[in-house]
Amino acid sequence: MSFIEKIKERAKRNIKTIVLPEAQDIRTLKATEQVLKEGYAKIILIGNQGEIEQKANENKINIIGAKIIDPTKSNKYDEYVNLLYELRKHKGMTIEKAKELVKDPVYFGILMLKDKTCDADGLVSGAIHSTSDTLRPALQILKTKPDTKLVSAFFVMVVPNCKYGENGTFIFGDCGLNENPDAEQLSEIAIASSKSFKQLVEKEPKVAMLSYSTYGSAKSELTEKVINATKYAKEKESDILIDGEMQLDSAIIPEVANLKAPNSKIKGEANVLIFPDLNAGNIGYKLVQRLANAEAYGPLCQGIAKPVNDLSRGCSSEDIAGVIAITAVQAQEN
Repeated sequence: MSFIEKIKERAKRNIKTIVLPEAQDIRTLKATEQVLKEGYAKIILIGNQGEIEQKANENKINIIGAKIIDPTKSNKYDEYVNLLYELRKHKGMTIEKAKELVKDPVYFGILMLKDKTCDADGLVSGAIHSTSDTLRPALQILKTKPDTKLVSAFFVMVVPNCKYGENGTFIFGDCGLNENPDAEQLSEIAIASSKSFKQLVEKEPKVAMLSYSTYGSAKSELTEKVINATKYAKEKESDILIDGEMQLDSAIIPEVANLKAPNSKIKGEANVLIFPDLNAGNIGYKLVQRLANAEAYGPLCQGIAKPVNDLSRGCSSEDIAGVIAITAVQAQEN
């Protein structure tokens, strides 16, 4: 059974409700049809009901079973306006501004997660919204998990016919949010990504802190950042299997690890790859996705109080359906 099929089976054990604020996008509607057919989550679509149903009918997409909510017609509209105002008034929020923002499908969806009645369990957006447009309201309204210092993003990469990682499954972090994390932040990304791997893949995380250098083969400010990040992560979470700084081949190929890093505890079997900055992470995941025909689920978020996950704007409907399943599993833990 593939990674995503296992996730879907786990999602079915405790059905969660996932909000999709991009109901005007055909990929979102196709994903809704797939999710409802397979039965691993309940779906709420945000937008004008007539327009959504018309688009679905025109494209012969069956969304029967999904709940459709128009923010301006919702009986929760005024309640959410007041909630947003109270949460953000110390930042200059006015009632008038709150009234406008609550009409926005992403803001409305995030407020559904914040509402004390738990109207929904998670949200997936990003097929047509930028990362900032998806995550800004999440950070403003939901805030971070307790004891979380940094919100970061990761991808689950599933590489076909691959003997590396966990049978071809990896987590790549941070490939979507933090542009140039310092050593302290990089250590937080590593720790969070290891926990995400354990939660989603249910195997022991083996974390490699990537660099263009292995064990001091080169020295610069760039390599020192990764060395220090590795040190900080070990100090914070001594039970995590983590090593660095390491070149990619030393991290994932045992034969190369024997040559370049013979004393490495991960022995060339890394399944969690931490990139030194967003340039490297974004390029790395897209290379693997396109050249190896890998499944790329994300950017998935870690550190937000409720599950909110971003999408690549180049995603397919199958990608969205997969991220919905992952979000549902994350919501089970919440």
